[in-house]
Amino acid sequence: MSISPVKRLILETMWVLDKPARPAEIAKDTGVTFKQAWMHLLGLTKIGYIGSPEKGFYIITDAGKKTLGIPAVDKLKATEILEYLPMDKSFHFYADIGKPLSVFATSLGDFCDKIQKIEAGSIEFHFHRGDFEAWFTCLGDTELARKTLLVREQKMTGEGLRNKFGEIVKKRFEELAKIRST
Repeated sequence: MSISPVKRLILETMWVLDKPARPAEIAKDTGVTFKQAWMHLLGLTKIGYIGSPEKGFYIITDAGKKTLGIPAVDKLKATEILEYLPMDKSFHFYADIGKPLSVFATSLGDFCDKIQKIEAGSIEFHFHRGDFEAWFTCLGDTELARKTLLVREQKMTGEGLRNKFGEIVKKRFEELAKIRST
């Protein structure tokens, strides 16, 4: 089923948030008015793309994720994404072109730790070049790569970028670890 660009934007925003959200938060994050957000939330709820786990809060459903083209991840795929990598496939952090920091991440779990400690300038350098998205794609995690792209489009910088990006990566790691252990 085809949906309008605004409904797609709302679904993508809710997908990146990855938690129940109020209409005002969704309106703010999408740049639409509260009234528009509310109207679209009602429509998306009717067709089953979002749900309301508690009064006044909304979250994207599996049907909504499927509409966005998000692939499902099973235990085998989660295990593959979370594997430790050889040095040549690890993520190597740089301050700038030709300026390696001698810091690298050998797995998504290791990446979660390093992203909290690495200098913000390095995060910005890699973020704006699309390096993180490329690495996540190489890991086989197209969902995390797409979420990273959506955050990159927000043009965040500094600690705000580190916090938002770090939260998304950590949630994804925890989700994959849970899938792997089931």
